[in-house]
Amino acid sequence: MKMRYVFLLVLSAAAMAAFIPGEAEGQDRKASRPTGTATMPTGGMLGILRHGNWQCALPGDAGGEAFIEVPEEAFRIGTASSYESPAGNGIYLLRGTELVFTRGPKKDERFRVLGENTLRKLAPDGSDSKLICTRIGSGGV
Repeated sequence: MKMRYVFLLVLSAAAMAAFIPGEAEGQDRKASRPTGTATMPTGGMLGILRHGNWQCALPGDAGGEAFIEVPEEAFRIGTASSYESPAGNGIYLLRGTELVFTRGPKKDERFRVLGENTLRKLAPDGSDSKLICTRIGSGGV
């Protein structure tokens, strides 16, 4: 007898929810999706960078060095979307051609993938900076 009342109670609650206008409507899935931020990549397939050492440099000039290495920007890509830098370890996210370091000393630094072994650092406003990072090998930092 109890089961019959529970069943009727559930059935009547479902019927009321189906016919009450306004607030009983289903969830708006588009409105509940998180929106992109300036520090998060906005689209593309998830991926990983090639493992190994990445050297970063600024362009030089015609009267001197072709490029000026910036050792404090160097990093090593490891397994599980991890990196090591002279300042410590962290995690990155690669989505399409957008790379963002999400944890560690390089947190919130963003890069654009130019090729399999080349990245360009992005300024905080998303514009290209002059810093280029190139994969140079698979040894330690």
